[in-house]
Amino acid sequence: MKADDLKLIVKEKYGEIASQSKAQNQSSCCGSTCGCSDSTYTIFSDAYEKLEGYNPDADLGLGCGLPTEFAGIKKGDSVLDLGSGAGNDCFVARALVGSEGKVTGLDFTDAMLEKARANAAKLKYTNIEFVKGDIEDMPLLADSFNVVISNCVLNLVPDKTKAFSEIFRVLKPGGHFCISDVVLSGELPESLRNEAVMYAGCVAGAQQKDEYISTIKNSGFSEVQIHKEKQIDLPDEILLRYLTAEDLSQYKTSKTGIFSITVTGVKK
Repeated sequence: MKADDLKLIVKEKYGEIASQSKAQNQSSCCGSTCGCSDSTYTIFSDAYEKLEGYNPDADLGLGCGLPTEFAGIKKGDSVLDLGSGAGNDCFVARALVGSEGKVTGLDFTDAMLEKARANAAKLKYTNIEFVKGDIEDMPLLADSFNVVISNCVLNLVPDKTKAFSEIFRVLKPGGHFCISDVVLSGELPESLRNEAVMYAGCVAGAQQKDEYISTIKNSGFSEVQIHKEKQIDLPDEILLRYLTAEDLSQYKTSKTGIFSITVTGVKK
């Protein structure tokens, strides 16, 4: 599929998700204790409930890590969250930067932006802003942010080289990013790679881990470090939607791995 087609799919899928609660998403997607429909979104998500600043209205269960955990966010920092959704990571970051800092969320899905702005308005925060924009071409000034975070979003971006180049551009010298994302080890079966739902569910768009890290380094970042890594096993009932029983058996013996990683890098 062309990049524009993939972006349209993501907009449509996440626009639908924005209209649902976390509980609805978990009952209609694939969580550890629920049945499956057409999506895979919530099988990656980590628990946010104990984090300071957590806002349950903003938690749609769409992440694959806790990027603020290793982001080193300080009081007064200016933080950018890429693919901010309903604002989940933005509200956690806001608790870290305090009233003297600022948090900006960037998203290109209108329904998510509307939900995020409504959540911020309820809390009467004046130092959180949600901006519409494409991660490959951000409508933001260069050298603007101390920290960039993102949670299970860059795998949805067709051109990851452009994405990391833009992250480098908007960070201040000495600034850094902390991103949780999905990567691969080994090749997914073609039927999974070409499936639009699996792309929107953060699987088919995932890059090889070594290639992902190389993309970061080639964008100019130094001190690139993976802080956390966990393997994600897709349930057979999901895989059998796209694979035959024989293909599934071959996939399971291929040693192909899907991983959630949390990685940081510094702009010198």
